[in-house]
Amino acid sequence: MFIQTESTPNPATLKFLPGQTVLASGTADFASADAAAASPLAQRIFAVSGVAAVFFGADFVTVTKAEDADWDHIKPSVLGAVMEHYQSGKPVMEGEQTASGHAEHTGEDGEIVNQIKELLDTRVRPAVAQDGGDITFHGFDRGIVYLHMQGACAGCPSSTLTLKMGIENLLRHYIPEVVEVRPVAA
Repeated sequence: MFIQTESTPNPATLKFLPGQTVLASGTADFASADAAAASPLAQRIFAVSGVAAVFFGADFVTVTKAEDADWDHIKPSVLGAVMEHYQSGKPVMEGEQTASGHAEHTGEDGEIVNQIKELLDTRVRPAVAQDGGDITFHGFDRGIVYLHMQGACAGCPSSTLTLKMGIENLLRHYIPEVVEVRPVAA
């Protein structure tokens, strides 16, 4: 098994491509080892000293290191953990734990929210997945769109620029009711 790695815009995060499906649908975000109980793969990766967060996409695993960790020291161990997992035959996730990510929205702005979600799914999320992350709809209130950033996007130095100059401009162009985009914590 050959696992490729790619850098991401976030220097604390690397993208690992095992050459196999990671999740058949949705994404999974683990901000801590405790949150990884439903994933044998995430548990194995968190066993590596210096791993701070793990994120799964369709065909990739994004790993964020702790601030005091060095990629030269932990990258070989993460590669080993991913390889051992796939050779073990265990599932990536136990049970149905993945999600499409978007929060439900009820209220009078339903049509606007559907347009926001459609633009995120068709224009934003595929590009962000290339960088090892995901951005999902969290809420809409009085013209402000709240988005949740995951994987390589969470804590990325360029995420504010991506939100303001990229996503906000895109949404404002197509949906006049949108006046601002803000990030939210998980």
